[in-house]
Amino acid sequence: MKKNYIRLRKYFLMQKFILAIHGGAGTILKSAMNAEKESAYTLALKEALDAGFRLLEKGNSALSAVEAAVSSLEDCPLFNAGRGAVFTHDGLHEMDAAIMDGKSLKAGAVAGIKNVKNPVRLARAVMEKSEHVLLAGNGAEAFARKMEIPFEEDSYFFQQSRYDQLVEIRDTEKTALDHSAEKKFGTVGAVALDRHGNLAAATSTGGMTNKRFGRIGDTPVIGAGTYANDKTCAVSCTGHGEFFLRAVVAYDVSCLIEYKGMTLQHACDHVIKEKLVALGGEGGLVAVDRAGNYSLNFNSEGMYRGIRNSEGISQVAIYA
Repeated sequence: MKKNYIRLRKYFLMQKFILAIHGGAGTILKSAMNAEKESAYTLALKEALDAGFRLLEKGNSALSAVEAAVSSLEDCPLFNAGRGAVFTHDGLHEMDAAIMDGKSLKAGAVAGIKNVKNPVRLARAVMEKSEHVLLAGNGAEAFARKMEIPFEEDSYFFQQSRYDQLVEIRDTEKTALDHSAEKKFGTVGAVALDRHGNLAAATSTGGMTNKRFGRIGDTPVIGAGTYANDKTCAVSCTGHGEFFLRAVVAYDVSCLIEYKGMTLQHACDHVIKEKLVALGGEGGLVAVDRAGNYSLNFNSEGMYRGIRNSEGISQVAIYA
């Protein structure tokens, strides 16, 4: 009995685990970044990695790890999610989020919600505490209150730089991705493989500056911006949501692995650097597969990203 316990413990400790995160992709140039800002982004990425990786080290689930990492990024005003969400045309913050469990293929998502401190927490509640996958607007907020998910006042989400972005284009028909030109913040996400061999993915965003008419991007759409399947991989996307929706990017990566036998890197390269580019889409993704391989893949000038695994790799990066 004791020998079996020791054998099982050794097997458990040998299992690979890994966490990868992103904080948006786009025209992110070192020439436009000062040392103070670069240090702030680097620290925020490291804190998010630490928040999720600590749980993986203790044997917790990939699902809890991606929730913790994304929550950390939502709490940071540097990124376009949660506290740092951009303004809509009406001067509001409408946020989207999703989470998916690769073991059960269960998923939860929310769209167009306001004042919820951590949208990813609400997405997980939808997955675990309801019979649904995607809730939107007032209904999602009512469910959040029922689940006692924390809310914050409008002032919590106000960032002057975000408001300045809105003022600049509010009287036009334009919308602005938050990671274009001088706007280097973006959608956040995380993917993980835990000690038990299970995968998970989570993504959260504030969408586009000056968006109207209840616009929803790829983030809360399972298969487009977020996907996880223990048979293949876990994927979280960032970029111009309309193109990721049309290309069903996250699921496409999984399908290329499952049905064409591609490696994770080959599948991500094909989707991000060939198929998405052919459509005119800009952005990237982070992905991990069931063997612990990872890809931090983008077709833009940069992507806020980080990786940490049980083999000692720990790094964050910003530029291409």
